[in-house]
Amino acid sequence: MHTPFDLNADVGRMVYVKPVLVTDLPREVRDQAEGLELLFAVHDAEGQQLALVADRKMAFALAVQNDYAPQPLH
Repeated sequence: MHTPFDLNADVGRMVYVKPVLVTDLPREVRDQAEGLELLFAVHDAEGQQLALVADRKMAFALAVQNDYAPQPLH
């Protein structure tokens, strides 16, 4: 297999999924968390939050459905 492949081709479509403590979020978001202690944020490469969802699996599915390549952050 000698086909060249650009490893940086999807960098612009990469997003990062990270856990966020509900207690670290603004009051209006905490009020909507309905008893959850942890949410998952999806961020673009510049750090802008694109979504905030209830679980990790949902965050990854959301990214893939929107043609992004999700990467976990710890």
